[in-house]
Amino acid sequence: MLLPVGDDNSDRVITPYINYILIALNIFVFLFFQWGGFNVGFTHAFSTVPAEILTGRDIVTAGEIIRDQATGYTYQIPGLQPTPIPVYFTLITSMFMHGGWAHLAGNMLYLWIFGDNIENRLGHFRYLVFYLLCGVLASLSHVFATVIQAQNSLIPSLGASGAISGVLGAYLLLFPGRKVHAVFLIFIISIPAVLALGLWIVFQVVSGLGMLGDEESGGVAYAAHIGGFIAGFILIKMFDPVKQTVRNSPFIERRRSR
Repeated sequence: MLLPVGDDNSDRVITPYINYILIALNIFVFLFFQWGGFNVGFTHAFSTVPAEILTGRDIVTAGEIIRDQATGYTYQIPGLQPTPIPVYFTLITSMFMHGGWAHLAGNMLYLWIFGDNIENRLGHFRYLVFYLLCGVLASLSHVFATVIQAQNSLIPSLGASGAISGVLGAYLLLFPGRKVHAVFLIFIISIPAVLALGLWIVFQVVSGLGMLGDEESGGVAYAAHIGGFIAGFILIKMFDPVKQTVRNSPFIERRRSR
């Protein structure tokens, strides 16, 4: 298994303030609003619920008593809680919540490694808009996949994975040959981004296909990962100011006229 731990930042010319703020917000929400994952009521109120997005109305359900077959203990899972904001806004709020420490740590690691390069390329404001738009499109991908696969549309989804997948899609298109440092077994190796991120997207596709028809989807919204990646791969062409600068370069125009 490859675990990215860094990449080549030698060409970075700006401090990625937006990326730092996004990471800080994710950590802040998890600690102070989700209480490290224990405030299930808050999590269920502000997560994206496919049925709410499809109907445009808030849905509140009763809690459910679950019995652990291994231990015999019973515990209650809260139902969907009242959402004090328009349900469509949960496409944004869910982007800053996580299901546990491992979920948070993995997402923030990828955002730390790959997000600064995209912000350096796009600039602060463009990067923020790009990130949020990828996250929204990723969540909508999950909503529509829930309908297509006839899954339970009352299961809430959350996490920055969709938005970060968009960042990875952009990174793959802009910097396919850039060296990514990754842990492999006990070694740190450097491999091209096209290999590191190519393996990542193959895993998402294979895992997603393997979950077709599985109502719980293994607890992972793979459609959001894939949808976010595709969105980032496509949208970066519109957001990239370097491409526009090259297109309008007088040098390029002189070459065309020869």
